[in-house]
Amino acid sequence: MVPPKSVFLIAAFAACAGLMPPRAQAQWWSRAPADFEECADKAEKAATREEKASQLVECNAKFAGRRKPGGGYTYFDFMQNRSFDIAGPNPTPEEQKKIDEHYTEFLDRERRNSVAATFTAKQQQQQLQQVSLKSESDKTPTTTASIGKPQASPGDLRTRARTTCPRGSFSCAWPRLSEGIKDLKKLFGSSSGKAKRS
Repeated sequence: MVPPKSVFLIAAFAACAGLMPPRAQAQWWSRAPADFEECADKAEKAATREEKASQLVECNAKFAGRRKPGGGYTYFDFMQNRSFDIAGPNPTPEEQKKIDEHYTEFLDRERRNSVAATFTAKQQQQQLQQVSLKSESDKTPTTTASIGKPQASPGDLRTRARTTCPRGSFSCAWPRLSEGIKDLKKLFGSSSGKAKRS
């Protein structure tokens, strides 16, 4: 016969074993992956494509670092487009602090570069405007030494009077009138010159 105390202990042990969740029992003899590469290897053995994809997403969430060929781990910060060496599969709080400090410096550099690029673009635009103004001033008619104003040809005056002036305005009619007077002087001047010669 088995003593009643032993029966009671065996029954209690069986009840505890039966009440434990199956997942806890499975982890008892299988160990969790130590880094991303081990996790990804386990995901490769998944039965379906969806299960594999789901497990790889979990691996990415658990492990930020990637194993380096020579040993150690590296962390890629996509915001800086740069990698950092780290001690384990995830950055320690101290390593994360240094990565954040580098990111702050990176943002400062980017801001300074942006301001410098904007300043350079404005300078180039001003230089282009100055060059275009200079080239336009080189195209303007020559000036008379005594007056200092550009002299327009009679054709320019007529064209300007036709296109920009309202009809009946004295300032616009004057160039037309003066041109007409010049034409009359030429006409009469040449006939009076012929009369004196004969």
